[in-house]
Amino acid sequence: MKKQRPVNLELSTMKFPPSAIASILHRVSGVIMLVTVGFLVWLFAISLSSPEGFAQAQQVFANPVVKFVVWGILTAFGYHLLAGLRHIMMDLGYWEERESGNLSANISIALAIVLSVLAGVWLW
Repeated sequence: MKKQRPVNLELSTMKFPPSAIASILHRVSGVIMLVTVGFLVWLFAISLSSPEGFAQAQQVFANPVVKFVVWGILTAFGYHLLAGLRHIMMDLGYWEERESGNLSANISIALAIVLSVLAGVWLW
């Protein structure tokens, strides 16, 4: 048995496989959605309160910073949805091997980029 064990692992020097990156991004996108859900509920509540509230929500949404934030939320939602479907398929017994897991991770990341671009085009 080797007695020379690493004392400190530097994460910046490690190369993560695509499946690890996909899993980390799935968690990050979930946190982004959790943090921003209050803003979305507030904006939705204002828009449904009255015609004046709807006009106010439109005025808030006209701000480029708000559009960028909404784009980020939509991007996080799209990726979280795709990665969640990937995790469900893995729970069902598919794509559990290293090669197929990495391929499905790459595909979900690529599809999330496509969805992100489509969301950006839709917002602007």
